Amino acid sequence: MAHDYLAWFLDSAFVRTIASFAIAFVLGTLIGTERQWRQRTAGLRTNVLVAVGAAAFTDLGTRLLGPEGATRIISYVVSGIGFLGAGVILKEGTQIRGLNTAATLWCSAAVGAFAGAALWAEAIALSVFVVAGNTLLRPLVNYINRLPIDTHTTEARYRVHVVTDHRKVSAARDILDETLEKGGYPILEIETLSETETQVELAAILVPSSADPAVLDAVVAQLEKSPPVYSATWSVSTTP
Repeated sequence: MAHDYLAWFLDSAFVRTIASFAIAFVLGTLIGTERQWRQRTAGLRTNVLVAVGAAAFTDLGTRLLGPEGATRIISYVVSGIGFLGAGVILKEGTQIRGLNTAATLWCSAAVGAFAGAALWAEAIALSVFVVAGNTLLRPLVNYINRLPIDTHTTEARYRVHVVTDHRKVSAARDILDETLEKGGYPILEIETLSETETQVELAAILVPSSADPAVLDAVVAQLEKSPPVYSATWSVSTTP
């Protein structure tokens, strides 16, 4: 009798649920530890909770409505985790941070969904790929980021900077706009980078495209000859 009860218990849905939670917890810990080590916004606890939560909802859908219920729940998990991921994405000036963290949370939810669906081998395999993506690819990313920007082939964001007298900002804007239009570079916007009691630095952001450095050098040289402009230069960065 006791043996039969034990066999029933081990084969029960409750035990499978606990196993799903445990696997999601362990795998979420694996992914989250790497994130915590890197001091990312969403670290160990967040990734564990996302994985376990996804597993719980998927398991609940399965137990209530079978595979169809799991499918419904997973679709809601995918959309819901998008809102959570959006909360860790920050925009600082022209730089956007947190995209990798948001993607990792998305993957943690997928790991939890696999675990909740009792696809445990797949959950483990996905976790290995997620951790590998966040660790093994880092040297390659760093190498590519250190490469100089090829201004002839890379779609980049160009800025033309001018420093002018604080009383001649309007005239400097007009000259900046007119000179760049003649050079064939339309302006996306003109922003004020810095301002003191006597000087103002303006930056014209060009429409993202490839540009010829020689042409931009000529534009800068022409701007420096304009009376309202104290100095001029240009810079380039990758597009967000």
